Amino acid sequence: MINLQDVKAGDIVLVQYEGNTVEGQVLEVNREDKQICVLTGEQEFWYDLKDLYPIPLNEDQLLRLKFKKDEALSLNGDGVIYVRGPFSVKLHTLADGMPATRLDYRDEHREIKGSITVNQLQNHYQAMTNFHLD
Repeated sequence: MINLQDVKAGDIVLVQYEGNTVEGQVLEVNREDKQICVLTGEQEFWYDLKDLYPIPLNEDQLLRLKFKKDEALSLNGDGVIYVRGPFSVKLHTLADGMPATRLDYRDEHREIKGSITVNQLQNHYQAMTNFHLD
């Protein structure tokens, strides 16, 4: 399940309907009724919060979001860096072995302990750049 405060219009999420899990884009959020309108393919439908799931952020998802792996910056073995314009995402491991994500946009930096999801990246990206990531 996904947290309601983490969902915004434009986010990419997984929805479960009649036993099938499908990727879709959030069109609208009704916070009062805890329902989310999601477009899956050609169809939009309102889903209960319990039927929404986050997509783990990994290399495949970053490449789908038009990030490019920066081999030159990733050479030091301290994680892998993906770049889209002036924005970069670094997936790495902390000294205690816990995964972490570092987001950089110009002079703003965010270090996030633990793994994040695609919709969380989209929300950080929008907060840092004032543009939606899709």
